[in-house]
Amino acid sequence: MSSQKSRILVIEDEKDIRRFIRMALEDEGHDIIEADCVRRGLIEAASRRPDLVVLDLGLPDMDGINFIQDFRGWSTSPILVLSARSLETDKVSALDAGADDFLVKPFGVMELLARVRAQIRRNLQPGINRKSQVQFDGICIDMARRIVERHGNRLHLTPLEYRILVFLVAQPDRVITYRQLLKEVWGQVHSDDIHYVRVHIANLRKKIEENPSQPRHLLTETGVGYRFVG
Repeated sequence: MSSQKSRILVIEDEKDIRRFIRMALEDEGHDIIEADCVRRGLIEAASRRPDLVVLDLGLPDMDGINFIQDFRGWSTSPILVLSARSLETDKVSALDAGADDFLVKPFGVMELLARVRAQIRRNLQPGINRKSQVQFDGICIDMARRIVERHGNRLHLTPLEYRILVFLVAQPDRVITYRQLLKEVWGQVHSDDIHYVRVHIANLRKKIEENPSQPRHLLTETGVGYRFVG
């Protein structure tokens, strides 16, 4: 059972799937709120203030993207999308709209619970500021001094590599799309230059990962972007 009890809003129009999700999450100790359409989901979200939203995209009244766009106007609580849409374009659209993770149907209960735990854990972590330090697997990122060390030895990161790393580390367990990363690090003019990101991520892995060919921290979400796992 999860050690952190959270209020989770499940927006899913298929009753059997909604029941399956509710039972799995209640077994973990969470409080579950249910909705079967976007309008009902927005009402429940506004009145109940969930810690996490589990969202289907193919809803009867509107597309789930509409919920994400509206919800992101006033809440930072994580959104885990569950959808039968498996195209990379669908994943990117949801993530660019403000979703935090995307799980394709059909899915297993263990993977669902692992994704939920990751989002709840990320939401509970304090924000990174200039005076904080982030440490993982022998790596220490010192925000105040803008340096990165590995087992006490300073790593020589380029300014772009440092900005990419800090942006990813600031949002652990969240899928960051290529476009989001490009806009943050390079600016709007380079929002389609995916090869920029791939080159710099490859170089970062050589410096950060124990085994760059099998990374543990800078993970690729194929065709979508990257995820940092501490």
